[in-house]
Amino acid sequence: MKIMVVDDERPARSELIHQLHELIPKAEIEEADSGAAVLNLIVEKKFDILFLDINLGDIQGTALVKALKNIQPDMKIIFVTAYSEYAVEAFELEVENYIMKPFSKKRLEKVLKKCCCKAEETEERAVTEPPASKRLSISHDGKTVFEDIGNIVYIETYNRGCLIHVTGKSYYEGKTIGEYERKLEGRGFFRCQKSYLINLEKVSEIFPWRNNSLGLKLQGYENEVLPVAREKTKIIRQLLG
Repeated sequence: MKIMVVDDERPARSELIHQLHELIPKAEIEEADSGAAVLNLIVEKKFDILFLDINLGDIQGTALVKALKNIQPDMKIIFVTAYSEYAVEAFELEVENYIMKPFSKKRLEKVLKKCCCKAEETEERAVTEPPASKRLSISHDGKTVFEDIGNIVYIETYNRGCLIHVTGKSYYEGKTIGEYERKLEGRGFFRCQKSYLINLEKVSEIFPWRNNSLGLKLQGYENEVLPVAREKTKIIRQLLG
């Protein structure tokens, strides 16, 4: 089992890692002290469980959750906090669980058991289910077309549906952008603003723009500027390195 502990306070990291080693002696445990560090690590390595401190020095852990889930959708995220009021927010963000500081070994053991059971269920499903398709089916103009997911540049809301932009052409489909976000989870797409879902591999430029936010341009669509919501600016900078 591969575990990551993310906390900007060294004593808290050390204590949690010590307890984890006692409960799971064979676990491979890595640590990070910031949001930027954890994003760099999970792009390179796969983890089963991530313990995420809510109050990091460079970014709130709650703001990182969606980006982390996009990169590793099967990774179990557990909030680490000193404040019980964050428990409700943990479940609203659909993380697996939370533990309180100072750490209770009994509570930690209980949380780990739940995560391990879910991890086994995920592995069983992976054996029986076919691999995820590399193509997206799109109902357009009375027919169904199939486009390679890697060729999709971005998706934007339009009327009561969305426009799917592929280099050189666009399709309209009457689905919400949230549906596409779920379909493309873990495929390198990022919701940079409520109306735009972008392929991170297609970003060609990112720059300061209106209202102290960022704008970006995408390959094949350099004449268009897409906005980045202010609360997403730190995350997208870290995702793009």
